[in-house]
Amino acid sequence: MESERTNSSTPKGRGVNFSAPRSFFLKFSCKCKETFFPDDPFKPISQEPNGLMKTKKTLQYFVPIFEWLPKYNLQKLRYDVLAGITITSLAVPQGISYANLAGIPPIIGLYSSFVPPFVYAVLGSSHTLAVGTVAACSLLIAETFGEELLKTDPNLYLHLIFTSAFVTGVFQFALGFFRLGMLVDFLSHSTITGFMGGTAIIILLQQLKGVFGIVHFTHKTDVVSVLHSVFSHRDEWKWQSSLAGVCFLIFLQSTRYIKKIKPKLFWVSAMGPMVVVLVGCLVAFLVKGTEHGIKTVGPLKKGLNPPSIQYLTFDAKYLPLVLKAGIVTGLIALAEGIAIGRSFAVMKNEQTDGNKEMIAFGLMNIIGSFTSCYLTTGPFSKTAVNYNAGTKTPMSNIVMGFCMMLVLLFLAPVFSYTPLVALAAIIMSAMLGLIDYEEMYHLFKVDKFDFLVCMSAFFGVSFISMDYGLIISVGFSVLRALLYVARPSTCKLGRIPNSVMFRDIEQYPGAEEMLGYVILQMGSPIFFANSTYVRERILRWIRDEPEGVEFLLLDLSGVSSVDMTGMETLLEVRRILVSKGIKMVIINPRFEVLEKMMLSHFVEKIGKEYVFLSIDDAVQACRFNLSTTAKPEP
Repeated sequence: MESERTNSSTPKGRGVNFSAPRSFFLKFSCKCKETFFPDDPFKPISQEPNGLMKTKKTLQYFVPIFEWLPKYNLQKLRYDVLAGITITSLAVPQGISYANLAGIPPIIGLYSSFVPPFVYAVLGSSHTLAVGTVAACSLLIAETFGEELLKTDPNLYLHLIFTSAFVTGVFQFALGFFRLGMLVDFLSHSTITGFMGGTAIIILLQQLKGVFGIVHFTHKTDVVSVLHSVFSHRDEWKWQSSLAGVCFLIFLQSTRYIKKIKPKLFWVSAMGPMVVVLVGCLVAFLVKGTEHGIKTVGPLKKGLNPPSIQYLTFDAKYLPLVLKAGIVTGLIALAEGIAIGRSFAVMKNEQTDGNKEMIAFGLMNIIGSFTSCYLTTGPFSKTAVNYNAGTKTPMSNIVMGFCMMLVLLFLAPVFSYTPLVALAAIIMSAMLGLIDYEEMYHLFKVDKFDFLVCMSAFFGVSFISMDYGLIISVGFSVLRALLYVARPSTCKLGRIPNSVMFRDIEQYPGAEEMLGYVILQMGSPIFFANSTYVRERILRWIRDEPEGVEFLLLDLSGVSSVDMTGMETLLEVRRILVSKGIKMVIINPRFEVLEKMMLSHFVEKIGKEYVFLSIDDAVQACRFNLSTTAKPEP
C-alpha cells in the first residue's frame, strides 16, 4: 500500500517500469548481437519481401563489388583509370623499395602489387583505399626472421615470408569472419602514431646503408646499433653514392613541398619516385654505376606471378617465428589499413565496414601467399594519391592491377638498373611524412596519458625493437583502461538554480547543494574489480558532509551493468547507512541493472518506493513522503 501512495504522488507517466526480467536466452542473444553485430547487417535483408531480393542483398553485403558495379558508368571509369595509372607509378618504386627493405627479391614487391588489388576490388568496402606493401611491416618481417637466416638460406627465408603472409591472411580472415574487429581497437590512435613515428626513424637510419654504400651493416633495428654500424664503417663510405642520394632526396622532398603548397599538383609528388627510378636507371646504365660504387637492384625477369603454394613451410623449428611474424604484422596491417580507409571515407561522406575489410585483407594475403606475394594492406601514401587523383570506386585497384601486369610482362627488366641509393632516397622521403610531430604535440596538449602511450611506442620501437615497443605501448593503453574500470568516476550533484536540473558541483560551482541530501552520480559498471572503491567512495562522501545526512540519492543512469559483487556492495552500503539513520534512494537504473536488482531481490529489500525515474522525483518524494515512511527491513 505504501508503494501505491508513493506512486500516486508521482506525476503520471514518470514512474519506474518494474516489468518482468527478460529470459537468459534473450539477454544473451541481445548481448552477443550488440557485441558482434552492432551494425545489424541482416535487418535490411530480412525485411525484403521475396527470396530473390534477399539473395541479392546478401550477395551485395558479403561481396561489395555487386553493390557498386551495377551503378558503374563511363564517367566514373574516367576518374578511376587516371587514379589507377597514377598509383601504379607509385607502386612500382615502392614495391621494389619495400621488398628490398624486407630482404626479399625486388620482383616480389612488384608481384605484390598485381594480384592483391584484384582481390580487394571484389571484397573491399572502401572506395578510396589503394592496396600495396608497407614499410613498417616489411621491416618487422625482416627483423623477425633475422639477417642470419637470410644469409645462410635465402630460399628458406623467402618461403617463410610466404608462409607468414598465409598466416596473416588466415588470422585476418578469422577476425573478420568471427566479427572480432574489436581486438584491433586495442591499437589506439596514440599507439599507431608513436609506432609509425618510431618505425620511420629506424627505417630512415637504416637507409644510410644505401646512401653511403656501406657493405657490412648490422641486422639490428634499434637506433644505437644502427648509428654505431654507420659510423664504425666510415672506411666503406662512397661519396658518389652519397651525392646521388642527397640529390634524389632533395628532388623528392621538393615534389612533396609543391604538393603541399598546391594540392592540385599532387601528381608531381606521385610521379616523383618513378622519375627518381627512371633517372637512376639511366644514369647507372650510362656511367656503369656498379664500377663507381653505386649498387643496383640486379636482374628482374619478365613474367607474371609464379605459384608459391608449394613453398609454404610449416616446419616446427620455424613455426614460432612464422606465427609471430604473421600475427603481429597482421594486427599492424589491419590497424593501419582500416584506420586509413575510415579516414578517407569520412572525407567523402562514406562508410567502411571493419569486418568486411578484415575479410578482404585476409583473403588478399591468403591468395597472395599462393602467388608469390608477401604481406599487403592499405598504405597511407598510395591511398592519399588515389584520393587526390579523384578515384570513385575500387575500380582504380583493378586498373592498377592491369598496369602492373603490363609492367611485369614487358617492362620489368628496365628496372633492374635501379640504384639502391635511389630506393633508399624514396624510402627516406616516404618515412619523413610518417613522423607526425604536430599530432604528437596535440596529444601532449590535450591528454598527457595519451602522449605517454604515444612516446612509449615511439621510443620503444626506436631504442628496443618494433615488437617490444608495440607491446609496451599497448600495455600502457590497457593499464589506462583498467584504471578507468578500477577507479570509476563519481561526482556529487547539486541543483541548478531555478531549474529541475542537477549537475556536478565541481563543474558547475553555482549548483546548490541540498541540506540533508547527498546526491551522487555513478559513471561506470559496478562489479568485482571496483566494488570496494565504490563503497569506500560513497561512504567518504557521507563522512565529508558537515551537516547531518538524511538521504543518499544514487543516480545509476550511467551504470550500464552490475554483477553480484556490485549488488552485495550496494546492499552493504545500505546496511551501513541504515545503522546511521540514512535512507538510500536509487534513481533511474538502466534495464539490465534493474533486472539484476529484481532477480537478486535487491528491489524487494530496499523497497520499490525507494526507486525513482528522476532526481527531481526522488527529491520531492523524499521531502514529502519518504521522510514519514517507515524504513524497510535491512
